Amino acid sequence: MGDWTFFSNYGHVLVCLSRHREVRLRDVATEVGITERAVQKIVRDLQDAGYLAVSKQGRCNRYRINRRKTLRHSLESHCTVGRLLTLISKPVRGPSGVNRDSEAAESLTAGATGEESSEQNLTKPTEKQPRKASAKTPKDPGKKESKKKPLDTRQQGSLF
Repeated sequence: MGDWTFFSNYGHVLVCLSRHREVRLRDVATEVGITERAVQKIVRDLQDAGYLAVSKQGRCNRYRINRRKTLRHSLESHCTVGRLLTLISKPVRGPSGVNRDSEAAESLTAGATGEESSEQNLTKPTEKQPRKASAKTPKDPGKKESKKKPLDTRQQGSLF
């Protein structure tokens, strides 16, 4: 298998910074697999383009990503940085072990595949859409009800 990935180093750095707001650039360089100097250039380019804001807090830098900014290439310009990061970020588990990001990821992936109407695509991805009423069949006393399990929307493999 070749040594290529779907994202550039810019995308990898952005994902690392979105996961850890106070990460050291040295650690980002190690995680991405590039030099610290290359990470510094990428951060400076992202900052100059308005995708990233860097603030100093004591001796540490804190990184804030502009999630409303759209992607640069014409093929992806319909998508925001926030939507991209939501799709590829690791799921966040709540105290009960439930995946809190699965609903947002489901609505974003459904919108990306065109399963929703254009009217529904204008709403926020985390809002619940009203469900259509389905015709209920009368219960047969001789049959047991089977409970449906929720779909597993976790990422199947690593993108990196």
